[in-house]
Formats: sequence, structure tokens, C-alpha cells
Amino acid sequence: MNFIDFTDGPEKMRIKICGLTSPEMAEACAKSGADAIGVVFYPKSPRHVSVADASKIARAVKGRAGVIGVFVNEPFEIVMETVHRVELDGVQLHGQETPEQVGRLRREGVFVIKAVFANAEPDLSKASLYEPSAFLVEAGGGKLPGGNAEKWSWQAASGLTTRRPIILAGGLSPENIGTAMQAANPRAVDVSSGVESAPGVKDLGRVTQFISAVRARDARRHNRRKL
Repeated sequence: MNFIDFTDGPEKMRIKICGLTSPEMAEACAKSGADAIGVVFYPKSPRHVSVADASKIARAVKGRAGVIGVFVNEPFEIVMETVHRVELDGVQLHGQETPEQVGRLRREGVFVIKAVFANAEPDLSKASLYEPSAFLVEAGGGKLPGGNAEKWSWQAASGLTTRRPIILAGGLSPENIGTAMQAANPRAVDVSSGVESAPGVKDLGRVTQFISAVRARDARRHNRRKL
């Protein structure tokens, strides 16, 4: 099961734990059942890591979970250099990157997740301009790019007209992930602050609770389909 291949096997919900800052926690997340972990290359983020640290994190989960690099408005050349140096499995573009840059990266064989937002640019109506490997959908509009731990109307994500897989993010937690999945019907979910004890410090207990809640909700979804 590979996070970046949405076509294999049954439609198992993919789980990405984002904002990892240590190899030890990344490995623990992978052992707990995360399909992918995210490393953030945005300097203003409290979860920012260097290329050297990201490489250590990637080695810790190699063969267990995909590694997605998160970038905000970085030039194509920087993104590609980081892909090769860290051996990333994919990239997440979380700024105002152009459709042209998304296309250029995909032509290089990179799995590209493009973020679109309910309350920021590019907004949900701009999704049709892009052809990424998958979309990540969240609220936006906070101090930093991303969900800023704010709950929002997750159902808006289900209205996105696209053939691309939808990854739901923004304000997710072990307590509300079942409700969010029901509202948005995504193919994957992405959590960061909702499983932290402090910015950039993951709480393994909450990570485990989140993954268990996703798997339980997904099992109920598949059981209903069999009826």
C-alpha cells in the first residue's frame, strides 16, 4: 500500500501525519499505521526542518511510509533539488504556485499535491486550472499557510469538481475526524496540529488515536457498501 498510489487495491483511506521534526517520531508514526509523513520546508513554520534533518527523517521511514515535502512558493529548481537530496516520494505545494509549475513538476515524474483553500488563494473555484496528482483542501486564511488548527466547513471539499483524489486537512483531530470524513468523503486525510502537544512536537498517543479513528470510520464505510 503506497500513499501516493490511489489506484491500488480497495479504497483504503490514506493517512498523512504532517510536520514531523524528528526521525524517532516519524518512525513511530509509520509503525502506528501512517501511510505518509510530511516534512515542512517553509522557514516561517514552527515545524520547519532543514534538508539534512529531512533526509534523516526520510531514512527512518523508508519502505514503511511515503515522505511528502511541503513547500510554499518555492522556485521549481529548489523543489527539484530538494526532491533529489531528500529522496522525497512527493511534494505538497501550499502557496500560490501556478498551474504551469504543477505541470512542470509532474512532467519530471514528481507526485504533486496542490493545496486549494476555502478562504485563501487559490480558492476552491481555481481547482479546475490545475492538474496535480491530488488536491489537498483546507480552510486557509490564517497567519500561516495551512489550516492553522481551525475547524471549517469540511463539506465544502466534497463539492470540488475534479477527477483528482481529495486530501482533507484543516482543524482535524482524533475527536472530530469521523465527522469530517463523513462530511467531505475524501480519499485521504492530513493532520498536524491536531495530534501535537506543542507546535512541531507530535503526541504519539494522539497520533495513534487519530489513526484508529480513521480506520474505524473507514471500516464502517466499507461495511455499509457490502450491505
